[in-house]
Amino acid sequence: MLNNKTILITGGTGSLGKKLVQIILQEYKPAKLIIFSRDELKQFEMAQKWDPNKYPCLRYMIGDVRDRDRLKMAFNGVDYVIHAAALKHVPKGEYDPEEFIKTNVLGAMSVIDAALDANVKKIVALSTDKACNPINLYGATKLCADKLFTAANVYSGGRATRFAVVRYGNVLGSRGSVIPFFKERVKTGVLPITDERMTRFWITLGQAAHFVLESLSKSKGGEIFVPRIPSMKIVDLAKAIGPTCKIKIIGVRPGEKIHEILISEDEARNAVQFKECYIVQSNSKLQKDLLKGGPGRGRLCPEGFKYTSETNSDWLTVKELTRLVDQIADDYTIEKSRWSMNDVPQ
Repeated sequence: MLNNKTILITGGTGSLGKKLVQIILQEYKPAKLIIFSRDELKQFEMAQKWDPNKYPCLRYMIGDVRDRDRLKMAFNGVDYVIHAAALKHVPKGEYDPEEFIKTNVLGAMSVIDAALDANVKKIVALSTDKACNPINLYGATKLCADKLFTAANVYSGGRATRFAVVRYGNVLGSRGSVIPFFKERVKTGVLPITDERMTRFWITLGQAAHFVLESLSKSKGGEIFVPRIPSMKIVDLAKAIGPTCKIKIIGVRPGEKIHEILISEDEARNAVQFKECYIVQSNSKLQKDLLKGGPGRGRLCPEGFKYTSETNSDWLTVKELTRLVDQIADDYTIEKSRWSMNDVPQ
């Protein structure tokens, strides 16, 4: 789908953006791959990593998703957009809520308007488990963005532009991951944990990037794609990184949950389950198309179902976490296994 097409990634200098660039350059032949972000230093560093002479399809644009005019200029002639730009630090969102609203909500509105004006074919926005039943400002802004993107399919009128959302949990090895923090604190012999009961969903950078690209390919408009991924206990992660360290309980931070949720019980009524993912689709006609299914056929989630990190049936052990942490060498590592959504109807 991406061969000979123009793709733009907002927030393309972030952890996931860089992973997407690497995978797209390795597995596809795009006409143009545009990195849109406000960080000039990271754009310079990416240009050193991917030589423009070797990858002439790469373009870099300085810009902010808050700037609607700049977005409209950037989206001109673009076929597909991956909207990854966001403010994400939970405690900062509690203390600087206005800035998060400007980027995560108003920025999403600007991205939608620019995509419609430019007749972009498809656009996928990246969400988070914190958007489901949010208790913090960051999660609330991402829930707003989710609603804006799914609703955009309704008010797109006769345009062909289709909008979808990808929602997943914590990304193993990303810039915001707790792993670099734990690795640094290992030197002190003490690892601080907010609550020993805490659980989280985990997905690797490579898995997340492949899932985004698969979702972009499969989307028909209005979906929230949720990967089926394992949970882990924060205590087990600490043991994997610093097996000889002492654990210090420091208390839950503002806006932090003990457990995360990817699909609420109410959302599950509109969710279709596949081997590799769940798809929340409120459009009844498109939901029927999902239930027709491919080889494995989709099926509705059972009554009372909810997808939480606490009740998940798939868990990472300390041994598995140790192996995963050891595999995270740098931002440019690609997992050998590709995410597959073959049972989801095309």
